[in-house]
Amino acid sequence: MSVLAGPAAPDSLSPSAFSPEGITASCRRVREPAHVVAHPDGRTRGLTPEQPPAAPLGTLPPLYPEWLGGRTFCEAHGVRFPYVAGEMANGITTTAMVTAMARAEMLGFFGAGGLRADEVERAVVALAAELPDRSNWGVNLLHSPAEPALEFGVAKLLLRHRVPRISASAYMELTPAVVLCSARGLRRDPAGRIVRGRRMLAKVSRPEVARAFLSPAPPALLRALLAQGELTPEEAELAGLVPVADDLTVEADSAGHTDNRPLAALLPRIALLRDELTERFGYRQAIGIGAAGGLGTPGAVAAAFALGASYVVVGSAHQTATEAGLSDAAKAMLCEADVADVTMAPAADMFEWGVRLQVLSRGTMFARRAARLYSAYQEHEGLEALPAPLRAALERDVLGASIDEVWDRTRAFWASRDASQLTRAEADPKHRMALVFRWYLGSSSKWAITGDPARRADYQIWCGPAMGAFNQWVAGTFLADPARRSVTQIALNLVEGAAVLTRAHQARTHGVPVPAAAFTYVPRPLA
Repeated sequence: MSVLAGPAAPDSLSPSAFSPEGITASCRRVREPAHVVAHPDGRTRGLTPEQPPAAPLGTLPPLYPEWLGGRTFCEAHGVRFPYVAGEMANGITTTAMVTAMARAEMLGFFGAGGLRADEVERAVVALAAELPDRSNWGVNLLHSPAEPALEFGVAKLLLRHRVPRISASAYMELTPAVVLCSARGLRRDPAGRIVRGRRMLAKVSRPEVARAFLSPAPPALLRALLAQGELTPEEAELAGLVPVADDLTVEADSAGHTDNRPLAALLPRIALLRDELTERFGYRQAIGIGAAGGLGTPGAVAAAFALGASYVVVGSAHQTATEAGLSDAAKAMLCEADVADVTMAPAADMFEWGVRLQVLSRGTMFARRAARLYSAYQEHEGLEALPAPLRAALERDVLGASIDEVWDRTRAFWASRDASQLTRAEADPKHRMALVFRWYLGSSSKWAITGDPARRADYQIWCGPAMGAFNQWVAGTFLADPARRSVTQIALNLVEGAAVLTRAHQARTHGVPVPAAAFTYVPRPLA
């Protein structure tokens, strides 16, 4: 039998060091080396931080949270911790959150999805002013198949302001916008190595999408961008020699857009694909594989790193942070969630494609009401085809206004955003119906952000099971108080706890009878 001893020297091993309490206490001292030594009775082993006089039976070196992920990832992004604050759309990942992460030597992405170009630009300008000497921050580029012009405009905006990091998300295929962000600024340094203009991370949840981002940009897209004057000949040539993305975030069962895949199945599959394509194309630069989805506890974070993740991306739990751009009412609802209090609902941005996203179900009727709208969309060819009883029920129970009134608001919105949508709606009654129903889906997330009390039952709050796991973990600790739940305290406690659990696992692999208590970590204020 092996045990994890306390701090006593090997010639005076304390009996308490072999107790479950002593083992648990030793597991928490992750920054100290531990040497496996034989107990004088010859029947057991101990673990001491002191160098034993005889050769140790084994040694556990110091373990730091900074070392859990990929060192090349940290070096490439200029961060201390392999931890990323994911881009929560509509500015829920605020500039304040991104700034806090950057100053804590982590990486954060502003949630640009769903915002107008001028709103994104204001955020980019503010971040550049707050972080003038840092490159460990970025902005989201969201795939917008219904609005390709908006997506391309945001891409040009990010390039114009020289945003140092871009996170591409929700992509089903490569678009001119994402390829432009990847290829613009490519050059060779004096040693002949290819240098990027900025680094791109891409969130993926399907192997075919991962393959696209792990491969060089398609020649047809490069030729088109070259013909439009968006790329130079050198940039187009070099884009054919490097992958579209520098790092790939494997998104498992997450909030918002998700395929609900388990991380333990998905990440190894994508990692194998990365290795295959790296060899095929002869890439010289390492491509980091990150983990996202379901990461709300130290155990989940430790498991992600054990799977080989170079970094972790956290989203759901950050929505309750003090810096998050969500109303106090919505945050309170999230703080009550458990792991099963989530469900799938139609997505506003990809409504006509039947795409769904994961949202909070506890305390809100959004998912059920959104499903009624999508059912009506599937079954009828236009608003005029809706049976009178159904139309009245949707107006009364879901929209909260007449369809004509909603259409007036919808028309005003698209007139300033993308008038081509109105032209299409005039010719296609089905599309007009989709735009009206999307008004509810889009507005519901805004009501959660502003905290509109009249529409509390309609709040659309993106949420995965990680939120419930996080709530149970922090219950009874200082992080249970929303006022103390800063994004940096959430992040530091998750990585510190992951290090403690990793050390407990290491001890167990050395034959130590590690008790269950050693696989828990209680949050505490960290500097």
